[in-house]
Amino acid sequence: MNIPPITNIETALTVYYSHAELGNAEIRKLFGKLSPTTVARLKRIVKDQMCERDIASFGSHTVNTEIAYMVWGIDVETLERRLQKLRELQLEPVS
Repeated sequence: MNIPPITNIETALTVYYSHAELGNAEIRKLFGKLSPTTVARLKRIVKDQMCERDIASFGSHTVNTEIAYMVWGIDVETLERRLQKLRELQLEPVS
């Protein structure tokens, strides 16, 4: 499955550090406007990985944030480094 691009670095980091689990609203905040089918597909690939790792979810409609970012290829350390560089250069993150 193709993973959509994140909306912006600050949002991706805020979502990561603010939520232990992600629901539809957080996924849409992370990736922007998505169809319900796309959100369900994104969650399904994370749920599959959670099952393989024997990681339970707090809610039946949410997925573990750390596993989700890993599965979707979102590297938090890289995002933090990029955001720091943008701030050093006094540039605004692109939305």
